[in-house]
Amino acid sequence: MCDDLGPLLRAHMSRRGALRAAGTAGVAAAAVGLGVAGTSGAAQAAGAPGAARPDTSGSRHRTRVVLLGTAGGPVLTDGARMGISTAIVYEDRVYLVDLGFGSQMRIAAAGLGSGSPSGVLDNVRGIFLTHMHSDHWAEWPALYPTVPSNGTGLSEPIRVFGPGDRDTLPPVSPPGRPEPPVVTPERPIPGISETTDRLRDTFAADLNERARASLFRLPDELFVVQDIDISSLWHVDPPGIPPRLDAPIPVWTDGDVRITATLVDHRPTAPSFAFRFDTPDGSVVVSGDTRVSQNLIDLASGADYLVHECVDAAYIDEVVSVFPPDQREFMRMTLLQGHTTIEQVGRDVAEPAGVKNLVLTHLVPTDPGPEHWLPAGEGYSGRLIVGEDLMQLGVGSRRR
Repeated sequence: MCDDLGPLLRAHMSRRGALRAAGTAGVAAAAVGLGVAGTSGAAQAAGAPGAARPDTSGSRHRTRVVLLGTAGGPVLTDGARMGISTAIVYEDRVYLVDLGFGSQMRIAAAGLGSGSPSGVLDNVRGIFLTHMHSDHWAEWPALYPTVPSNGTGLSEPIRVFGPGDRDTLPPVSPPGRPEPPVVTPERPIPGISETTDRLRDTFAADLNERARASLFRLPDELFVVQDIDISSLWHVDPPGIPPRLDAPIPVWTDGDVRITATLVDHRPTAPSFAFRFDTPDGSVVVSGDTRVSQNLIDLASGADYLVHECVDAAYIDEVVSVFPPDQREFMRMTLLQGHTTIEQVGRDVAEPAGVKNLVLTHLVPTDPGPEHWLPAGEGYSGRLIVGEDLMQLGVGSRRR
């Protein structure tokens, strides 16, 4: 939805110019987050975006969750909410899930670097991409060629994991519409490894000149990029609806940190992943974009934190009102089919998973106040936290 919403609205906004005056110019922002921490019983407001310092009390924990960016969608915001990105930190090791717009700046602002002026990325151990929509990895093309300048203290290459190539295109919707041109038809939906190979070619002039004129290390020395292998689990079909898995997908064990994944349902975008991080202090699951998914519920079972996307279905109704009547229900289905609503996320995901804390991020839309999201706690017996950029949440006990 997040990649589709902005262009669709721009194409139709001229028909509903009055919406801007009514405050729905935020529609064109195509989903951003807002933040407040609270519980399912009572909210403890931190204020509107930019109005208060985010809660960073979790920074004193050995394991913590850092919300680097809580905005969804590729349309730029006013900067109060950067693109979607979440860090899981264990001791001084940083693991990044998704790299939306501005995530490198948020890594610096959160103090996750080594402290050296050229060491913002020194502590990054791994990068985990949930799927290949631009709002979830738009910063990768920026981080890839610049890590030699911003990770000068890296002792080991950064491990990068993400979807592999998909060899089937999703169906054209609505049925009967002329098929649009296919970009790079020989490999139309490349995964992270193929995409990175293309980045290397794109930045050849920069990389070659810097390597020959200085002690600049090439990115190939600083990254190990790997597609997550699902070949024994699923051959992605055009609808992109994943099968139920019997067990999590092992991804990587980095000392005391174990990372597993599952397939989530972001139809027709596939494969799409959620990730779980287990440390000696507890467990954190990051959903990526998904509708209610039994695979995700299984992965998140008993987790300390579930960091989950959330969308307001009433807002989508407002969005689709700009379309002709005979297109509205189709567009509503298109925009909602791969996402989880306010009414669903606590009751239908967090509660059956038995997670202790539900953290909302990638919120759609941007303008309601924090109290707007509190109904997500209905039917959920744990603690509800509405995320804001640079919020830090502790897992387990504080450092001694």
